Amino acid sequence: MIDRERLVSEFLALVRISSLSKKEGNIARRLCQALEAMGARVEVDDAGRKVGGETGNVIARFPGTVPSAPPLLLSAHMDTVVPGENVKPIVEGDVVRTDGTTVLGGDDKSGIVAILEAVRVLRERQIPHGDLELVFTICEELGLLGAKHLDVSRLRARTGLVLDSDGVDELVTRAPAADRMVFTVHGLEAHAGVCPENGISAIKVAAEAIAAMKLGRIDAETKANLGHIQGGTANNIVPNQVVVRGEARSRSTEKLRAQTWHMRDCFHEAARRHRVTLDGKEIQARVEDRIEHDYDLMDLPDDCRIVRLVVEAARSLGRPCATRPTGGGCDANVLNGRGLQVANLGCGMREIHTVKEWLDLKDLVRTAELVLEVVRLNARP
Repeated sequence: MIDRERLVSEFLALVRISSLSKKEGNIARRLCQALEAMGARVEVDDAGRKVGGETGNVIARFPGTVPSAPPLLLSAHMDTVVPGENVKPIVEGDVVRTDGTTVLGGDDKSGIVAILEAVRVLRERQIPHGDLELVFTICEELGLLGAKHLDVSRLRARTGLVLDSDGVDELVTRAPAADRMVFTVHGLEAHAGVCPENGISAIKVAAEAIAAMKLGRIDAETKANLGHIQGGTANNIVPNQVVVRGEARSRSTEKLRAQTWHMRDCFHEAARRHRVTLDGKEIQARVEDRIEHDYDLMDLPDDCRIVRLVVEAARSLGRPCATRPTGGGCDANVLNGRGLQVANLGCGMREIHTVKEWLDLKDLVRTAELVLEVVRLNARP
């Protein structure tokens, strides 16, 4: 029932619309027009104002034809990572990629078009369904900001799907919680050639902290990374400040807490080892730390309603559908943290966040078919 030609045409049209984080205005307008033409009641919330972007989250509501069916949420994000402007999609058989200068934007426009096509077929074929709520979020790539600023009390649906994962016929049900952290190391400047002993090198303090730190894959559930370091002013000045930014993720809240405080302690312990005495006054290196809980974990049991619904839909189509964990966060983390039951369905994207990103159009069709079947089964008595 999925109209492959229409699905592919819309996907190619959407990836050509530049939609970097905070610059999703053009694609939001396109989606609003398409959704209204499909018969939805559409609104744009104030998330864009809160994050300094061009638009807010797009929320569309389709009334159901089966009043007893529970409302269902379908969601994907509109923004893409850099380099994501002036995308030139190239179709080679069933594979679509770019000219190699940009990402494709299948993350997450493959999720968007799979949802749109499934709903179109649903309406055209007059397939019975419950109320549908579609949410297309902004700024997912900047830290799930659109989802964090979404007022979930405005949604009737308590279960649903986010389409934002690689693979196909796969359902992500377990994903880590994450902490973000910023460490500002304060040393003491001095002339590096004349009196370096009068200074405290913030770079050296930071280096000792990092050398003592467990980073990378800590265990099967936990990872940590320092991704950005900035500091120093000139080669002949002992640096008095370094800023280090990083994160920790784990599918265990206890392990996440332990890793975050381990990273913090490494900085403070390194700072305590560095001091100088000038004019009878002792000066100590110090560290300011700013730690923020970024998002909650997702941990859906296989017997919960949305998982059973997707697995049954796949079986109805004659396919397997495996549940699996992932190491990344997505909007589903935020929604689950606010009391909803939302899983993350794979929608065919491959090698995302690179200029080698590609997508098999057959997978896009399979994803739309699965979404359609999920909605259909959700309306059964």
